[in-house]
Amino acid sequence: MATSGSVADLVRWAAFSCLLVPVVLLVYGAPPGGTALAAGGLAVVTVVCRLLLRRSERIAARDLAEELQTGTHRGRHSRTGSGAHRGGRKTDT
Repeated sequence: MATSGSVADLVRWAAFSCLLVPVVLLVYGAPPGGTALAAGGLAVVTVVCRLLLRRSERIAARDLAEELQTGTHRGRHSRTGSGAHRGGRKTDT
């Protein structure tokens, strides 16, 4: 599955930051151990975010495929019906 352009750009900027931040920290006199720790932390966060974005894309693609297959759209929260929360009135009969 191809990654959308905005997600790919986001991941590229995150990777760039993982490289840039340690360099800036070293230039401003941070200890190398702290710089390495910061770089490692940023890399872990970037990888986890990338995995979550890919999972989200797969779920969205699967939901879209199901929607196209069934031809139904049930709204944002997949609720059906017209209860009181949908503006319908309850009547006592």
